Amino acid sequence: MDIQDIKQRFEIIGNSPGLHRAIEVAVQVAPTDLSVLITGESGTGKEVFPQIIHQFSSRKHGKYIAVNCGAIPEGTIDSELFGHEKGSFTGALADRKGYFQEADEGTIFLDEVGELPLSTQVRLLRVLESGEFIRVGSSKVIKTNVRVIAATNIDITRAIDEGKFREDLYYRLNTVPIVVLPLRQRPEDIHLLFRKFARDFAEKYRMPPIRLDEEARMLLENYRWPGNVRQLKNITEQISIIEQNRDVSSDVLQRYLPALSSKNLPALLSKAEEKGFSNEREILYKILFDMKRDMNDLKKLVLDIIENKEAPISGDQAQIIRNLYDSEEINLTKHEHSSKSMHIPPMDKNNIQDTEEVIEESLSLEDKEIELIKKALEKHNGKRKYAAEELGISERTLYRKIKEHNING
Repeated sequence: MDIQDIKQRFEIIGNSPGLHRAIEVAVQVAPTDLSVLITGESGTGKEVFPQIIHQFSSRKHGKYIAVNCGAIPEGTIDSELFGHEKGSFTGALADRKGYFQEADEGTIFLDEVGELPLSTQVRLLRVLESGEFIRVGSSKVIKTNVRVIAATNIDITRAIDEGKFREDLYYRLNTVPIVVLPLRQRPEDIHLLFRKFARDFAEKYRMPPIRLDEEARMLLENYRWPGNVRQLKNITEQISIIEQNRDVSSDVLQRYLPALSSKNLPALLSKAEEKGFSNEREILYKILFDMKRDMNDLKKLVLDIIENKEAPISGDQAQIIRNLYDSEEINLTKHEHSSKSMHIPPMDKNNIQDTEEVIEESLSLEDKEIELIKKALEKHNGKRKYAAEELGISERTLYRKIKEHNING
């Protein structure tokens, strides 16, 4: 069965390479009994991959049990997973099998495994290592043959550092990792998903499907989607029910997209992402600041060379230095140079003027960004394609920033 057949069978929408890679890994690991850890932000659709693994495994005729670990109270989680004996605690009126016993010869999917209490993590580690567990209130060891697949939307490595998750359990679960990318890293799939949801809701509510114009589509694809596929589906349903006009403009769509803030950061963040830049604007201005610092360093280097008048330099180097100081409106006193070696012409350091003018101006990155966008649009007579190339960003990004800053151009 090829990847397109798998997507059709499990109703997976998308053509991004990251999505295809996750499906391929799930299919490849399915025939084994290796533990799998699926990571990804909330709402990315992690729950479909355990089903793929189960259906393509030798356990497909056994039970498949999905457990949301975050939805079970800490006081009852051990009983739910491993069972209990009659009278082991208040309310235990009879013996009860846990999920690990029920799923014997099958597959158990532990969603939000990062929410498990540490005491339960110890029990789970024993199951993974030896296939044994003990019911609550019992001393009898029970054997089980179960495939464990886990998923989480938190940064497990950070949880380990904070003492909230056992490192040995992490490595035992993470035998084969599957990473489900957030929607913002699958921009080519966003409109496909929207159209699928629009058709589904049109059929469900017996109405024509909604459609996006070009500007609305660009806005949809450039939104950050902190709630991922789940959020996209909810917004599509809202628009389908509320809007009478089936053709959705960017202004209409904007009303349904919540404004993002620092609280909307994804749950899964790597350290590299935390130290990175949130957008192209910050990258641009860091480059500019670095260039300014390099120019200051170069000035100091040149002055050091000038002060050491015995240090010979080449004619090309001398010309570069002259050009540098000419551009800074610094007058160099000309002198004779030896034909064998060339020195920087002696000059009075008191005549070197720092021509950098202190101007009271806005240091806001947003103001600078607006200014650069306006200049690029003016230079190219409002043609966004060429303006985007001039700025070094995509045309979709430029369009989003024009809408964000309400720039006429």
